[in-house]
Amino acid sequence: MLGKCRTFALTALSVITCCQLAFGQAAPATILDVELENYVSYFNDVSDYSRLATDPNRTTVTQPRNFSRAIGIADIVSVNGKPVKGVMTEQRTQFNLRVNPTPGQSIADLDRNNRLERYYEILKPDGTPIGSIMAVGNGGGAPPPGAPLVTTDANFLIAGGTGAFLGARGQESSPENAGLPGPRNASMTEDPANRRVHGGGRRHFILHVIPMSRPEVVTTPTGPVVVHANDFSLVTAARPARLGEILSLIATGLGPTRPGVDPGKPFPASPLSLVNSPVDVTVNGQQAEVRYAGGYPGTTDTYQVNFQLPSGIRPGLASLQLTVAWIAGPEVRIAVQ
Repeated sequence: MLGKCRTFALTALSVITCCQLAFGQAAPATILDVELENYVSYFNDVSDYSRLATDPNRTTVTQPRNFSRAIGIADIVSVNGKPVKGVMTEQRTQFNLRVNPTPGQSIADLDRNNRLERYYEILKPDGTPIGSIMAVGNGGGAPPPGAPLVTTDANFLIAGGTGAFLGARGQESSPENAGLPGPRNASMTEDPANRRVHGGGRRHFILHVIPMSRPEVVTTPTGPVVVHANDFSLVTAARPARLGEILSLIATGLGPTRPGVDPGKPFPASPLSLVNSPVDVTVNGQQAEVRYAGGYPGTTDTYQVNFQLPSGIRPGLASLQLTVAWIAGPEVRIAVQ
């Protein structure tokens, strides 16, 4: 169906091979603002393991002692303001590093509160997995040099990821979170099945992700591969895009598909391999309706995206940007009448 899943023939392999960034183009940084709710830290405060996770009531742990350990669980509810599902889990060891310690704290050359191993598993609102990100580091204290300016504390490295974030690196830190309750400290005797019933804290964490690959619209010496969907002719100054028209583009780096294919294997002609992650197309900053996004049959990292040009675009050269799983690619320009 036009604009839904119709694919067009690639007339030359050179269309695929000429997709490097033009000189002077820069892909934008990938910053994920991950919002958490029902955030609870379950502290290991018992020696009788038969009591673990048995108390149906809400429990409370006072200020955790140095060297205590905890398991944290929270619901991921949004990324960059867009609703998602998912879970953040963490292991925590309290060590309370202080330049000027009080009794029971640890003397050090800087202030940190704890060491954490944190794992984010992000899902679409319908429960489809998007990918995961693993971060390791120290909570509290100053953020690392080069962290996003909105952050005020914590120093984590992003050690890797899966799915849409396969091979990712980067850093994580925390914004001020003013007015938001921190994680609720609970006993490990509390039954975590009731975590959402008893409630917990809310938090935002800022992940500066350096992806192994990012989405890029394929370009040729004559411009980006964006075509009119009715006849598959290139959008050019001589044949500009029209407002409300269905267009198709060819891109790389859109990540896993549904159904999946083995790494390195080409996408089949049937069934079509739909891009697994959320796909966004913007034109001059306006959101376009994405009608279809899928792997191009016979290729291993080439995709077709069909979208409808928004109606409020001014005539002339318009900037087009492709974003997949909140990872934005470099802008290209197309002619609009």
